[in-house]
Amino acid sequence: MKKLVSLVLSTLLLFLLAGCGSGPEDTTTDKAEVQSLSIKGSDTMVHLVSTWTEEFMQSDAHVDISVTGGGSGTGIAALLNGTTDICAASRGMKEKELKQAQASNISPKEIAVARDGIVLVVNPENPVSSLTIDQLREIYTGKAKNWQEVGGPDAPIIVLSRESSSGTFIFFQEHVLNKEDYTASARLLPGTSALIQAVAADKWAIAYVGLGFAAESQGNVKALAVQAQGQAAPVAPSEATIRSGEYAISRPLFFYTNGEPQGVAKKFVDFCLSPTGQDIVRKAGYVPVS
Repeated sequence: MKKLVSLVLSTLLLFLLAGCGSGPEDTTTDKAEVQSLSIKGSDTMVHLVSTWTEEFMQSDAHVDISVTGGGSGTGIAALLNGTTDICAASRGMKEKELKQAQASNISPKEIAVARDGIVLVVNPENPVSSLTIDQLREIYTGKAKNWQEVGGPDAPIIVLSRESSSGTFIFFQEHVLNKEDYTASARLLPGTSALIQAVAADKWAIAYVGLGFAAESQGNVKALAVQAQGQAAPVAPSEATIRSGEYAISRPLFFYTNGEPQGVAKKFVDFCLSPTGQDIVRKAGYVPVS
């Protein structure tokens, strides 16, 4: 009898030990692996991409997305050297960059995710409310140095610009300056927020920023209407005038991936292009592509 009791107790103890050992393994198998995604590039797009990211991660707790700016050129370089999954760019890739991609066995896939208008902003105390494309070219190439030369008061023009790695810098130079050089007196600032702060602080400064930033900064800066050659009157920047093409300084905003996006990158891109994602575009002050 004592042997039988001892055998039963030993068997129960073995079952208990086996149960204790299997506990941690069961809990770990239930945990989903967290997937990471990195997005780098255009400062113009940082606000929009960050808003997309917050909304996307709320719907999927197993995705961790990092978003950094630095300019379109920086993002494209990161895509080419394999240090980002998605490049956000406010300009198309240059021929030189496409050749670098080919040499590095990278196959850039261009995806238009939104549209943006480049808005000229001045201090609210500046009485100038509109400029022509020709006047903007004269200001940014240094031919016009005083507001009096473009219909304003007798005061020096403080020219502010993004740095040369910025896609906005390049787009503005190509489409407004006709590829002429910026004036040597232009102050190059590292980000759009810095431009907004500088214009808000200096009564005679002028800068160019994305539509979303201009909309967010109403009260601190004033957006100028722009008159293109052949237009009867200046046109104020807005979603409607950018979508219609009436506002002269607008552009597509891109994502670039290495080949067709896969996995979590594809899920994120699909979300950005979905009705929900494009509604975020509109709410953030940009223009939807769909």
